[in-house]
Amino acid sequence: MPESGPVTIMDERAVERALARMAREIVERNEGVDNLVLLGIQRRGVELADRIRASIEEEEGVTIPSGALDITLYRDDLATIGPRPVVGESNLPIEGVDERTVVIIDDVLFTGRTIRAALNELTDWGRPSRILLCVLVDRGGRELPIQPDIVGRAMSALPHQKVDVRVPEVDGHLAVELASVPGEDA
Repeated sequence: MPESGPVTIMDERAVERALARMAREIVERNEGVDNLVLLGIQRRGVELADRIRASIEEEEGVTIPSGALDITLYRDDLATIGPRPVVGESNLPIEGVDERTVVIIDDVLFTGRTIRAALNELTDWGRPSRILLCVLVDRGGRELPIQPDIVGRAMSALPHQKVDVRVPEVDGHLAVELASVPGEDA
């Protein structure tokens, strides 16, 4: 049977609405913007964090420190991705993360292993007073006891399905797509 293409779960407008709501929830949970830092996980979490930051800055009229985490070297499956993993750059705000509320932003939460790696890396940079996890899509299927604080959309996906967040900077459009991946554990 021929494979069908991806199904759009959230179009551009739905993603934009979810990100705007998530931005407001971050401010509410932090009781304002004082001591707030946003960190996106490389790759698409960074682009989502930029959108959330812009929304908060527009609404609150302040500049929010932000940065990026590349968790490649903190992965627990590093040996399985090959002898020369592609390592991106982590950059944190010059003010640092000590005694701040840090919001880790990622595109899809699945097993929890990416977030575990992000937490490990973050502690190498300092000691935040609080860490919140913000994800655009929680697809279920956790292997570790990690739960998001702020979710754009919760859904159930089967193990053979892949949830992809598309961002214009990488993919040319903004959307969330669901695809079947035969023979591959997503």
